[in-house]
Amino acid sequence: MESKLIILRGNSGSGKTTIAKSIQDHFGSGTLLVSQDTIRRDMLKVHDRDGNLSIDLIRQVAEFGKGKCEYVIVEGILNKNRYGDMLDDLIDFYEGKAFIYYFDLSFQETVKRHNTRSQRLEFGEDSLRLWWTPNDYLGVEGERKLTNEMSQQDIVKLVINQLEVEGK
Repeated sequence: MESKLIILRGNSGSGKTTIAKSIQDHFGSGTLLVSQDTIRRDMLKVHDRDGNLSIDLIRQVAEFGKGKCEYVIVEGILNKNRYGDMLDDLIDFYEGKAFIYYFDLSFQETVKRHNTRSQRLEFGEDSLRLWWTPNDYLGVEGERKLTNEMSQQDIVKLVINQLEVEGK
C-alpha cells in the first residue's frame, strides 16, 4: 500500500483538528489521525517545550502508518522551531507522498474560529495571543497556505481533492 502523509499545522484555534477529523471521516477505516494534543497532553502529559517526548512519539506513530494506512494525518500547532526537524524527516520518509498545509490565518480569524469550539471555555483570547506565532511556515516544497477566506468546508474539499488527484 502506498501511504500518503497529510500535515495540518497552524496556531491554536485555527481549525486543524476539525479539518483532520473531517478528512479522516471522509476516507474512513484505516485512516490514521496523529494529533499533537492527544499525544502531548493526553498520553504523555508533557509541556510543549524543546525536546519534549511527544516529538519523537508523533514521528514514531506517523511512521508506523506508512504501508499500513492509505492516509496518515498529523495535526497540531507543530511549531517549526520545535517540530520542524521531525516534520522534515517525516516528509522525507513518505518519499514524495506528503501534503503539507499551514493555517495562515489572521489573529482575529483565529479567535473567531476558536470561539465556535468547546475549548473556548478552557482558554480565551489572552491565551491565544500568548501562544500566537504568525508566519510559522516550514518552507518546504508544496506547502500550501490556508487563508481567512477559506471556510472549513472549502479546506476539507481542497485537501480531499488534492489527495485524490495528486496523490495517485
